Amino acid sequence: TADGDIVAAVRAAVAARDFPRGEGLIRQYRVAHGVTPGAIEALSWLGRGALAAKDLENADRYASETHELAVAALATRRLDDDVRLQTALGAAIETEALVRVERGARSDAVYFLQQEIERYRNTAIHKRLAKNLHLLTLEGQPAPALEVAEYLDRPVPTFAELKGKPVVLFFWAHWCPDCKAQSPILARVLEKYRSQGLVVVAPTQRFGYTSTNQSPSPAEEVRYIVQVRDTYYGFLRDQPVPVSETNHRNYGVSSTPTIVLVDRDGLVRLYHPGGMTQAELEAAIVGLLSPAKTAAQ
Repeated sequence: TADGDIVAAVRAAVAARDFPRGEGLIRQYRVAHGVTPGAIEALSWLGRGALAAKDLENADRYASETHELAVAALATRRLDDDVRLQTALGAAIETEALVRVERGARSDAVYFLQQEIERYRNTAIHKRLAKNLHLLTLEGQPAPALEVAEYLDRPVPTFAELKGKPVVLFFWAHWCPDCKAQSPILARVLEKYRSQGLVVVAPTQRFGYTSTNQSPSPAEEVRYIVQVRDTYYGFLRDQPVPVSETNHRNYGVSSTPTIVLVDRDGLVRLYHPGGMTQAELEAAIVGLLSPAKTAAQ
C-alpha cells in the first residue's frame, strides 16, 4: 500500500541517518495523499531516529508534530481501529518523554507519561506507555501485585508469601519466538540458583487466537497455552503461571519477553523489556542473592 511504502522509505532514510531526505519524502507524500496514518507513522520514525542520534531538538520537533497530527486524526476514527496511528502516537509520546529525560527533566517525563496513560488508559497503547513509565519509576518500588485467580496447574503465591526469596517474573506469550529463545536460559539459571531460594513466576495471558484458530474459546486457548508451555518451556511445568491480561497491563508488558527481578523484600530491582543473555541475567540475580549471603556470614 502507499502508506506502507512511505513508512518503509522513511525508515530506510532514518537507518542511513539522512533525516532531510526523510522529511522530503514525507512532504512529497502529503502533497500527493494528504495527512494519512502512514504519513503520521513515518514522521514518528523520524522522531525515534533523531532521538537515537541524540539530536534532541529535532527529536522533540518530530515527536510533537506526530503527536498533534495523530490527535487530530483521532477526531474521525478510533485509536484501537488503526494500527498505524497506534504506532505513531505511542512512539511520539515515548519520544517526547525520553527527550525530557535526556534533558535532565526526569520528573517532568514521569508526570507527562502519567497524564498520557490516564488519557489512553483503555486503548491499545496503554501497555506501551506503562512500560515507559515503569522503566523510569518501577525499580526500587514494591512489585505490583499479580492477579492470580486463573493459573496453569498450580496456585500462584503472592509476593507476601514469597517474602525472603528473590523472584524472576518472566512475562511470555504463546506466539513469541523470543520468549522461546529465553526459556533455556531461564531454566539453567533457575537450576543454578534454586538452592539459594530463587523462584520463577511466569505470567502469561490469552491473546484471542491460537496457531490454528483465530477465534478460540477461552478454555481452548488455555489448552493451547499449556501445549506450548509443555513443548517449549518444560521447566515451567513446575513453576507458577498466572493467566491474566491484567498482569501484563499493570506491568506495561508491550513487548515479550519482559523480565522483572524482585528482591527478598518484594522490591523491584530490574525491569527489562526484551530478552537477556545468561551472563546478564546471572549478574542481576547474584546481586539479589549476595546481601543475604553476606548477612549470614
